[in-house]
Amino acid sequence: MSKLVIGCGYLGARVARRWQTRGETVYATTRSTQRAEILSQRGLIPCVGDILDDPPDIRIPAVRTVLLAVGYDRSSGATREQVYVQGLEHVLQRLPRRVERLIYVSSTGVYGQTGGDWVDEDSPCEPIRPGGQACWQAEEQLRQHPVWGPRSVILRMAGLYGPGRIPRIKDLIQGRPLAASAETFLNLTHVEDASDAVLRAEAEDRRPAVYCIADGQPCLRREFYHELARLLAVPGPHFVPPEAGTSAWERAGTNKRVSSQRFLRRFGHSWRYPSFRDGLAASVPTSLATLGRSPDHLGPARSR
Repeated sequence: MSKLVIGCGYLGARVARRWQTRGETVYATTRSTQRAEILSQRGLIPCVGDILDDPPDIRIPAVRTVLLAVGYDRSSGATREQVYVQGLEHVLQRLPRRVERLIYVSSTGVYGQTGGDWVDEDSPCEPIRPGGQACWQAEEQLRQHPVWGPRSVILRMAGLYGPGRIPRIKDLIQGRPLAASAETFLNLTHVEDASDAVLRAEAEDRRPAVYCIADGQPCLRREFYHELARLLAVPGPHFVPPEAGTSAWERAGTNKRVSSQRFLRRFGHSWRYPSFRDGLAASVPTSLATLGRSPDHLGPARSR
């Protein structure tokens, strides 16, 4: 069956490759003709246009499955509401009726809990950060849509990480302080587990459905960054209070632990990387290569 990836970035590109290996015809949207050439070289069929245009100047092919995994690009000049809410509205306006399944990648930022509580799909969603608020509005818009709501699966992703994308790795290597709360929880999903979740969701026959996607082993930020520093053989992290109004300050306002048991039970699934330690060990070497470094560049581990 043919597929379309709207948002062919860190997660979307991996899903596209896995569909290709199954012999599927895969389309991908892009705003750039230069990027379209790169997608073509990868065997994808590019659809050039911008879902933020009103009306959207983009052709959406009559595929069977659509993955909507658009990330927020601060350099675009658009607000989160424009990207997540208006962008989704424009996509829903243009989807061909032939589409059977829409997989929407949302965020665990829809939860605003602050006391370290466990949350799941039945927990109240009262987001306090702009990104979470926009994702929640988009989810509500999709659920209420008479055509696409019943055909949708919503995946609330915890923070994605993996090869080439480890948060604050440059800061640790360069010895810069981390503006973050050391004693709040991180909820994470390795990108390969996230792509597994998308492919599983494609086969979901109980639609509409909502699933939290996280490794289920939340850790304190200090635990994550001490382990990362150990693998990098650099001094341990030094935390400082985040500046008011920054994204780090917004993140410090929430504190929860995300359960993915509904998804795991539904599909009889287990994660490839069930904790951040497994995922970091597999991801640090490639991430260093992406930065043009090797462990030999970093010197012996030291404690701060």
